[in-house]
Amino acid sequence: MRLTPTASDTASKSTVDFLQTEILRRICFLDYQPGYQLKEAELAREFGVSRTPVRDAISRINHLGLVETRNGVGTVVVALTAAQVRHVYDMRLQLATLIGSLSPRAVTEADREAGQLLLQQAQALSGDFDPRRYIEINHHLHELIADLIGNSTLLSFWWQTYYQAASTWYLVGNQLGSEVAQALVAELEEINTALKHGDVAAIGFIQRTHIGYGYQRIENQLLSPNAE
Repeated sequence: MRLTPTASDTASKSTVDFLQTEILRRICFLDYQPGYQLKEAELAREFGVSRTPVRDAISRINHLGLVETRNGVGTVVVALTAAQVRHVYDMRLQLATLIGSLSPRAVTEADREAGQLLLQQAQALSGDFDPRRYIEINHHLHELIADLIGNSTLLSFWWQTYYQAASTWYLVGNQLGSEVAQALVAELEEINTALKHGDVAAIGFIQRTHIGYGYQRIENQLLSPNAE
């Protein structure tokens, strides 16, 4: 029995990881919206791989509840139910408070520079809203925060719940436009203050606050009986 992974095993795993991340990114960025059919053969041709790693990547995403297999149709992108969205946000609120307490990485000057750049981009966005640009800035903010998380298990759950929440949140962002852009500026101003002081725990609580605000907007725009 072979117990030590070979170079081929590692390459295969990295390919699946890449495909999973790229497909999730497209779902989050609303390139693949609910109802979109994921075709293994087409994705395999696009990325120059066999269908096996594509199938493995989609199988992983299935566990997040973002795709499902339908008889006679294939694998399609789906939206989370209202209850699922609420559960995801309940979890994100709790995870955010752990960012500064479970082996956080020390803030570097590069982190501070990245935070300042994102703030400048968000400020420009608030005057000229572009839904795609909003998604990209928000995604880079989550990358910055995730990179400060030192606990690997927390990091895994943080990204999982981000992906589950993102497409719903970005749909609301598209609807509200400048309102969410201004909220992003406020969030980044607070995060930059925390970065300046090297306070990762504060970043976690800032995230908790703004995750809560985001869920309130989702409830108002998508989940309430009066939502259009």
